[in-house]
Amino acid sequence: MTGERDDKPELHEECGVFGVRLPQEGDVAHLVYCGLTALQHRGQEAAGIAVNKDRVITCSKDLGLVHEVFDRDSLTRLGTGTMAIGHDRYSTSGSVTRENAQPMLVRHVKGQLAVCHNGNLVNSLALRQELEMEGCIFHSTSDTEVIAYIITRQRLKCGSIEEAVSRSMPFFHGSYSLVIMSPAKMIACRDPHGFRPLCYGKLPDGGVVFSSESCALDAVGAEFVRDLDPGEIIVCDKNGIRSDRRHCGDVKKRSHCIFEYIYFSRPDSCIDGVFAHDFRVGAGRALAKEHPVDADIVVGVPDSGLDAALGYSRESGIPYSIGLIKNKYIGRTFIAPTQQERVNLVRLKLNAIGSVLRGKRVILVDDSIVRGTTSARLIRLVRDAGAKEVHMRISSPPFLNPCYYGTDIDSRENLIACHHSVDEIAQIIGADSLGYLSEDAAKLLAAGGDASKKENFCCGCFDGIYPTEVPDVYSKERMELGGGAKPQSAD
Repeated sequence: MTGERDDKPELHEECGVFGVRLPQEGDVAHLVYCGLTALQHRGQEAAGIAVNKDRVITCSKDLGLVHEVFDRDSLTRLGTGTMAIGHDRYSTSGSVTRENAQPMLVRHVKGQLAVCHNGNLVNSLALRQELEMEGCIFHSTSDTEVIAYIITRQRLKCGSIEEAVSRSMPFFHGSYSLVIMSPAKMIACRDPHGFRPLCYGKLPDGGVVFSSESCALDAVGAEFVRDLDPGEIIVCDKNGIRSDRRHCGDVKKRSHCIFEYIYFSRPDSCIDGVFAHDFRVGAGRALAKEHPVDADIVVGVPDSGLDAALGYSRESGIPYSIGLIKNKYIGRTFIAPTQQERVNLVRLKLNAIGSVLRGKRVILVDDSIVRGTTSARLIRLVRDAGAKEVHMRISSPPFLNPCYYGTDIDSRENLIACHHSVDEIAQIIGADSLGYLSEDAAKLLAAGGDASKKENFCCGCFDGIYPTEVPDVYSKERMELGGGAKPQSAD
């Protein structure tokens, strides 16, 4: 992809999955539409919904935001049903084409199968080559189609779709939270490491809802029940709901993506017992302790830096102020084809409030620095508004390694922290000082303050220690670029 998008052009969101099963036929498409809208922050490239009525699955999907892909007429055409699943997509694997939009729908001799996937398989290429040698023809470049084919292959050999999913899971290396729909059942599963979030809730009429984040349960009036455990498979059919825990394994293997708390998830979402808002406020408090500075006001970068800025203010006693305003009406898929337009993008998305910033020593709080270009433009924006000093505080540790599990973090070659010290980065981006959150503080906050759970998180983008093996091409690239720990396996 080229161009930049939103206020964090260097870092892109995850995908979102959502599914509903009702006890009797109803307007499931509209429920999924509402759920996907609540999960829109996780992906803005494409959206899709598949509806199951009388054991026949109908799917509609296209490029664009949820409200751009679906209107009243298109939802009416999908019709009513007892089950439906949906997906918001951001591509970390596969190009931006309609063919890569989800749900992926497969037809085979035992029926239909619709799959929605959040995550990234590190062995997707090897699996694809194996399937192609067996005669499979792919219509997309997404690893979700690989997942669908593997499950279908197992389904042809066993008596149920849930058994097929269970038999397929050992083939999948990497991150995957799946919502799957067959003619008679809805299945949700989470990879044994629990990289990506997945939870379920119940509707007042007894319906079951699965979602990447709990905020989407609230959007459809569902009561949160719990998160799926890593490795868990939940099956919903006419007989009710049941759990298969054969792949749950050792809790020491749990490797929740810590960046879900730092950036991806909506602040009002609760992930594995910790609200993203609470993590971010706590991160701001920790930053104030680890990197204090004498200043007049604390300002957060909308939207991801606001909670951490509030925490910094509360801990330090320095007043919190709204110094940057976000224009929420600029399309999130905005592409800036020229360098000058990319420079102007920050001014289109954000504007500084001169009366707040003028003459002030400002602590500017954001969630991360990737290449440094966005931070430099933000600091310039604040200085142009009259700030006397700008002290940058980041509510995550420095990025030192790429991510292979679905977070679109660049290669080491383009990560500014790989090549410069903190003081050098401060000089490059134009900050008077710079401070990052420590990895230890981030882990403790994500664990809800429980030190015994501090190691239950994947911090590969920070420390280079990966919970699974990564493909040789990645390992070679990292060693050639120098630095960083050699990928390690917890398997």
